[in-house]
Amino acid sequence: MRNRYLDLLRFLAIVRVVVYHVTGWASLTLIFPAMSVMFALAGSLMAASLTRTGAPAVGRRLRRLLPSLWVVALVFVPAMLLTGLTPTWRIVLWLFPIADPPANGWGALALSVIWYLRDYLWFVLASPVALWLFRRAPLPTLLAPYLLLVAIEVGVLADPSLAVREFGLYFGAWLLGFAHHDGLLRRIGNRVFVPLVVVVGGLGLAWILANHGPRGYDLNDIPLGNALWSAAFILVALGRAPSGAAWVDRNAAFGRTVTVLNRRALTVYLWHMPFVVALTPLVDVVGWSHQDPVGLAIRVVLVFALVAVVTVLVGWVEDVAARRPPELLPGGRRPAPATGTAEVPRSRVGNAPAGTRDGRRGHADDVPQARADDLPQARVGDVPQVRAGDEVGVRAGAGRRADDEAR
Repeated sequence: MRNRYLDLLRFLAIVRVVVYHVTGWASLTLIFPAMSVMFALAGSLMAASLTRTGAPAVGRRLRRLLPSLWVVALVFVPAMLLTGLTPTWRIVLWLFPIADPPANGWGALALSVIWYLRDYLWFVLASPVALWLFRRAPLPTLLAPYLLLVAIEVGVLADPSLAVREFGLYFGAWLLGFAHHDGLLRRIGNRVFVPLVVVVGGLGLAWILANHGPRGYDLNDIPLGNALWSAAFILVALGRAPSGAAWVDRNAAFGRTVTVLNRRALTVYLWHMPFVVALTPLVDVVGWSHQDPVGLAIRVVLVFALVAVVTVLVGWVEDVAARRPPELLPGGRRPAPATGTAEVPRSRVGNAPAGTRDGRRGHADDVPQARADDLPQARVGDVPQVRAGDEVGVRAGAGRRADDEAR
């Protein structure tokens, strides 16, 4: 049974990521910490998959993650090789990005979103052990990434590796997804839950105000504030989540849009940034200033329009990766069952297993499964500055059946 609330949450996260990358508005990271939310949703889904099928779930997650990346690599890697990228053995990282795949100057920015797939891959590989630990010692396991990040921020752990930084920054959100799947967040009584949210969110906000970065209060420049503020947001968004959002489908057009974007989340995430980069000089030429609200609105519309075209052309790869029949636009009406097909008695399907209300069964797959829901230090026109640890940073040279159908 799909949880449409989780679908809606992912939809909002992806839209927020795209709009942020077009506008660079730092306030969006505070209003909706999209990437942490995306990791939390992914962690919840990963816990559900491991609970159903165990370690083989890792292979299925990777199978759904990588084909869309390979399509991007098929287009952009030859283009980068023709424009100055030196071919080395690291090119193979475009097939399995356990580390940052190489890119040339323009590719490092246009393909900077690959960082998310790298972190996602790390977290998926770590999940069988992490879930085992979490279910035996929930609180110490959940606190570990945040304590690691504190140690980095205050200088106790000097010069940590990229992997250590990313686990400190985002793996806590992934583990909150575990807690959501197992129903721990919902079981916290309001006497504890409300003060917990206030304290965690308050500490995060205080750190943000005291440690603003070069882009002001952009969470991507403030790792500890980002992690704490995002944790408070996730606690509310998932810990007190409704059992569903049936109202989404009451508006057929909006419901279909939510479905399409969920089924094509990885395609939208991977392809939007090249269009953001490409449109920047073009819109300035015709006078649509990046400081002009009308110009920004035009750019947002153009980026979504171009992404929609690419989604129709190559988005079906996500269906193939999920072992679904490929569709140009998902979410259409399914054909009626053949005449004479026996109907399953309602009593067999009407009672969802315990935990469905918490999104533990059949909720949408994560992507980027769109730092879903932010750039390495560089600028192309008015494209937001990018740096290691941002939403779209390519680092170091440049990002049984039930499980397959759960999107």
